[in-house]
Amino acid sequence: MVLPQADLAQYANNGGMSAVRLVEVVDRPLNLEVMQAAVRDDRAGAVVTFSGDVRNHDHGKSVDRLTYEGHPSAGDVLQQVAESIAAEFDLIALAVAHRVGDLAVGDAALIAIVSSAHRDVAFAACTALVDRTKELLPVWKHQVFADGTDEWVNCA
Repeated sequence: MVLPQADLAQYANNGGMSAVRLVEVVDRPLNLEVMQAAVRDDRAGAVVTFSGDVRNHDHGKSVDRLTYEGHPSAGDVLQQVAESIAAEFDLIALAVAHRVGDLAVGDAALIAIVSSAHRDVAFAACTALVDRTKELLPVWKHQVFADGTDEWVNCA
């Protein structure tokens, strides 16, 4: 589910709607500000944000570039993950997005944001959201290292 930026205002103080506000798998840079707006709510006392960014090294090697490839079901799987986390935790709002395509060092590959009334729930839910996404999302990472070698990894 992707919410156009103009429609985000309708989700403030959602009055009983699902906590799942934004879920997307996209081939463009992730928009942290739109995602933060999606979970903004006057009832929230805690908002926890995770950004999984492309680092310049892995396994002791310098990373030159990488590409994420996603199965066509990736969006549906991510929606199911988001809904399961929303059902498991007492959340006010949740937003999660994963990027596919070519990414550079420093780009965000995964952003997960949750809001709740209390911080302990928000931290636990965000951790579970990231872990479950990495476990279940059918996305593969192709890393190319500075030494010319490469590897494929099934992870988010």
